[in-house]
Amino acid sequence: MMGFQLENIKKTDNIHINNNEYTSILDKEIIVLKKPFSNKTKEDFYTEISILLKAGINIKDAIQLIKNSTKNKKAQSILQVILDNIIRGKSLSESIKAQKDFSNYEYYSLKIGEETGSTGKITMQLGEFYFRKNEQRKQLINAITYPSIILTTAILVVVFMLQFVVPMFEDIFKQQNVELPTITKFVVNTSAFLKSYSLLILFSLLLLIILSRLIDKKGWYKQTKAALISKIPFIGNFVKTVYLSQFTQAIALLSASKVPIVNSISLVKEMIAFHPLTCALKKVENQLLNGNTLSESLSEHKLFDAKMIALVKVAEETNKTEDMFERLNSQYNNKVLQHSKMLSAIMEPIIIMFVGLFVGFILIALYLPMFKLSSILG
Repeated sequence: MMGFQLENIKKTDNIHINNNEYTSILDKEIIVLKKPFSNKTKEDFYTEISILLKAGINIKDAIQLIKNSTKNKKAQSILQVILDNIIRGKSLSESIKAQKDFSNYEYYSLKIGEETGSTGKITMQLGEFYFRKNEQRKQLINAITYPSIILTTAILVVVFMLQFVVPMFEDIFKQQNVELPTITKFVVNTSAFLKSYSLLILFSLLLLIILSRLIDKKGWYKQTKAALISKIPFIGNFVKTVYLSQFTQAIALLSASKVPIVNSISLVKEMIAFHPLTCALKKVENQLLNGNTLSESLSEHKLFDAKMIALVKVAEETNKTEDMFERLNSQYNNKVLQHSKMLSAIMEPIIIMFVGLFVGFILIALYLPMFKLSSILG
């Protein structure tokens, strides 16, 4: 985590942070995931630069101060490279351009800020952008955490029953030589399969997770994953809304910096991780280069709703692109918040219902032979 003390601003060169100090969970998470400049780190980074620049600190001292206040060694290393480049006479935008942890969107935004003398404003907007992006991620995590816990618990209960409870009943049925109904045979066979291949199943799942991490950047994988997510009822629409919110916020920030709309679309498509939206923006960019208006270009794609297209058309006629996209961003942010609450409320009873059906199915399968056995003994 980044953090600085304003009372030490004038002592930038003498600042030293003890690396043996307590490291927060978030710091450990960043180190483990090998992401020295995660979205959370970037939020802090740009916000702190903005504050320091407004306080009258030059960009070199600001970077030095932030570097010395950063506990993550990998982040410190990157910041040191940026600082060295600045000392050599390069601008902040040029210094981060060669760093793979930063996107073209950030580079061009900072470059525009430097050319217009508004670096403090641009860094504040970038900090706000990553703040909202992090908030949306938190909302998504909050929406699926509780249902995921319920689902995981349910799976563990079912696996426990199939691994340990069903074999116990199976032994009883064999001792009493009871003829098993079809439903019971199915459960017993499933239990035997799980018991025989449990390690293989677990290994396959781990291998699948590792493989998905390795091919995460592949275009075909992104397309397949996005297509599957989009088809999930309610969740697909929720994910789409999250990325449209990020899209409208980015366009609003770039419009505020007087970036031409074609360049804005080109920059935004580089930072959007949702494959359908990335593909749509590529086509929109080409249509804009062919002379179409933004509203006409957006209307060619189902991903953008009629309300967005209508408001964009009004923005073009009134020359208020920034204001209109800020309004759209506010609307999508509200939708994300509402959908996250609804997602949690809807998924919980559905999962509980399916859990009840699975457990009930197993119990019925086990007790049917017991009823038959009691009638024979009676």
